[in-house]
Amino acid sequence: MSENAPDYTALEAFALDLAAAAAAVAVPLFRQRDLSEINKGNASRADVHFDPVTEADKGAERAIRALINQHYPDHGIIGEEYGSENADADFVWVLDPVDGTRAFIAGLPVWTTLIGLRYRGKAMLGVIAQPVLQEVYLGSPLGSRLVTPMGSTPLKVRPCEALDNAVIGTTDPHLYAGAEVEAYAALRTATKLVRYGCDAYAFAMVAAGTMDIALETGLKPWDIEAIIPVIENAGGVVSNWRGTAIGPEAGQVIAASSQALLEQALAHLTPAAN
Repeated sequence: MSENAPDYTALEAFALDLAAAAAAVAVPLFRQRDLSEINKGNASRADVHFDPVTEADKGAERAIRALINQHYPDHGIIGEEYGSENADADFVWVLDPVDGTRAFIAGLPVWTTLIGLRYRGKAMLGVIAQPVLQEVYLGSPLGSRLVTPMGSTPLKVRPCEALDNAVIGTTDPHLYAGAEVEAYAALRTATKLVRYGCDAYAFAMVAAGTMDIALETGLKPWDIEAIIPVIENAGGVVSNWRGTAIGPEAGQVIAASSQALLEQALAHLTPAAN
């Protein structure tokens, strides 16, 4: 690879093209009553007994991969549905074509397409796209912004320094297990309002300044790497439950609108960190 700095203007434009290609596949399948799914769940674990994948997931990822291979054949890809190729490249795209497949199946427009780009191992560019609402949350070293048919507006977290004034989101409290249950319950009690069922869309709302904290457990890299640049370039922070950088296995993740708020939340979560 060239030693020149990445051209983030071009890469942002390409990421938007990828999101549009995924939307062209997924949106026509949304709320189709005959949509079939395959259960990838683990019958031995009640929290993941139903982990569906649909043709929207598979078709959207195929569309994204085809464009990457056409326009950037030297880039690597890591995707939820079709695995890894050239994963040791300088540039690696990390894909979750439909994050929130349960919401997709239920007809709820809070599923998203997550498209992240690593550069030399670091998450540098990300897209959180909700194509039914025609929203694309985009973050890179050039900043974070919301792109809609009406134009582009900057994203900025809102000031919230006190946990008792915070609005938080997590997908499902039943996903927490063991010590996580008590830790999450303590955090929930300490905050003003909690919302459920939004998957990655809750993280987009932190970047947009309508929520203050989003947290999850058991995440994979494709669940979080696109989110990190959107949050960080909107002024927020992202870490694991120990308060350190997210590792290659992802796992327990929290995003907050400020470092002060993150530290208050971690006081409840860190005892359950793994």
